[in-house]
Amino acid sequence: MSGDANAAYSGKDHNYTMIQAFEWYSEGGGVHWNKLAKIAPELADMGFTAMWFPPPTKAAGQDSVGYDVYDLYDLGEFDQKGGKRTNYGTKEELLKAVKTAKENGIVTYVDAVLNHRFGADRIETFGVVEVDTNDRTKEISDLYDIKGWTGFDFPGRDKKYSSLKWNFNHFTGVDYNDENKKTSIYRIQGDGKSWAKGVDKENKNYDYLMGADIDHKHPEAREDIINWGKWILKELGPGAAGFRFDAVKHIDRSFIADFVKSIRADEDVNRPKMFAVGEFWKDSIEDLEEYLGALGTQFSVFDAPLHYNFKEAGDRGGEYDMRAIWDGTVVQKRPIDAVTLVDNHDTQVGQALESWVSPAFKPLAYALILLRPSGYPCVFWGDLYGTAGPEGNPQQPVAQLGDLIRARKLYAYGEIRDYWDHKNCVGWVRTGDETRPGCAVVLCNGGEGFKRMEVGKEHANEKWTDVLGWHKGEVIIGEDGWAEFMCSAQSVSVWVKKDAPGREEFRKA
Repeated sequence: MSGDANAAYSGKDHNYTMIQAFEWYSEGGGVHWNKLAKIAPELADMGFTAMWFPPPTKAAGQDSVGYDVYDLYDLGEFDQKGGKRTNYGTKEELLKAVKTAKENGIVTYVDAVLNHRFGADRIETFGVVEVDTNDRTKEISDLYDIKGWTGFDFPGRDKKYSSLKWNFNHFTGVDYNDENKKTSIYRIQGDGKSWAKGVDKENKNYDYLMGADIDHKHPEAREDIINWGKWILKELGPGAAGFRFDAVKHIDRSFIADFVKSIRADEDVNRPKMFAVGEFWKDSIEDLEEYLGALGTQFSVFDAPLHYNFKEAGDRGGEYDMRAIWDGTVVQKRPIDAVTLVDNHDTQVGQALESWVSPAFKPLAYALILLRPSGYPCVFWGDLYGTAGPEGNPQQPVAQLGDLIRARKLYAYGEIRDYWDHKNCVGWVRTGDETRPGCAVVLCNGGEGFKRMEVGKEHANEKWTDVLGWHKGEVIIGEDGWAEFMCSAQSVSVWVKKDAPGREEFRKA
C-alpha cells in the first residue's frame, strides 16, 4: 500500500487491490462506463477495492482510447470531436459508474493525461528551432516560423468550467509543420521558454513525447490543469479518490509535485490523502528512486522493473532463478511507493511497448504480487477477462485469476515466513491474524516441487488443501506446526485450511 492512501480507499477491512479497468481493445461505442457499473458488484465480491478508469476526458477522436487528449473539461458532455460521448460513454454514465462502484466499496482513480494535447481547432504561426531526435538539447536549424496545430478554443464547451483558450504560448514543442507537411521535433521559441528540466534524460531531455507538448511552466497552463484536478474530483464525487498520471517521465516533476500537493491541501476538494500513482515506465530502479526522492510528497509508481523481471522469468522458464525475481524492483527498494503489476495496456500484445508476460508464468506472477504483503497490486483487465485484440490475436484470461484475487481478500494476512532456498521452487506462509486463517503458497517454475514450511503449532492436525484445485490431495499439519506443501510443475498452489471461511467461494476448491 502506498503511504496514507489507505484512508482514501473503500474502508473495507480486507486487503486493497486495484484493477486497471480497461485494455487497449476494450469495447468502444460508448458502452464501457455502463459495463463497469454493471460488474461493480462482481468485482467487489472478488476482492477489488479500487478501479483505475481509462481517460474520461474528450480525445481528438470520439472513439479514441483517450490518450490523445483534446479537452480535459469535457467528460462526455459537449458536442465536440465527433459527438457528445467519449469512447466510453457520456458524462452521466461516467458519474453513475463512479457512484455505483463506491456503493459497492470500490473507489475510482482518474487517468490524467497532462503531458500533451491533440486535435487543435486551428493553426497558428510561431517561431521554432528544430532539434535532434536523439539529442533534444542540440539545435539543428536556425530560428524560423512554422504553421502548427496549437489553437484550442473548445467551441462546443463555450468556456464552461474554464475560460482558457490555449495557444502556442502554452506549449513547448510540436512535431509537425503544416506549411510544408514536414515531421520533425520543433521547440517553440519565446521569452524564457525551454524544454522542462525535471524530466527523464533519455535523448538528453525527454520532455517532448507527442502532439502539442504542454509548457507546465506557463502560469496559465499550470493554473488551468491544477484547477482541473480539483474540479474533476469534486465533479465525480466521493468515489473519486485519486489519479493515475500518464507519461510522468516527460512532465517536469516539480509540476507533478505541485499538482498533488495543491489538491491534497485544498479543503474544498477534501482529499487530504489523495492517492497518486505515476507511469514512469523505465526498467531502471536508480531512475525511479531518483524521481520519487525528488518529489517531496508521497507518490507511487508502477513497478516497471518487476514487470520486466516477470517477462524474463516467463521467457526463460526453468532456467530462471526465482530467488532473483525481486532484484532491482521498486517493491524491493521502496515497497510503500510500489504499485505492482504483471501487464498493462501498453505491454499487451499489439502495443508499442509490447512485452507480454508468458501466459504460463502469469499465475505465478500474480501469486507473487497478490499473496505477499509488500506493494499495492494492480490487476490488468486483459488478464482477468481476456483481450479483444489485436485483430486475429486476442489473448485469453489467466486461469482462475479471480480465485487468486479472492485468496488475497480472504487469506493473505499476517506475518510472512519465506522459504526461498531453491532456484525453481519457492514458498511462503502468511500466518493470518485474529480473524483470518492465513495460507501457505508454493511456486514452481520448473518441475514438480514441495516446500516444508511452518504454519504454527496452533494448526496441528488440521487438513489443508489447495484452493485453486491445481494440486490434489490433502496436507495434514504436524504436531510441530510444520508440513510439506506440494506444487505441480510450472504452477502455483495456495494451501488453506480445508474448512476455512470462504472456501465455498472458490470455483474449483
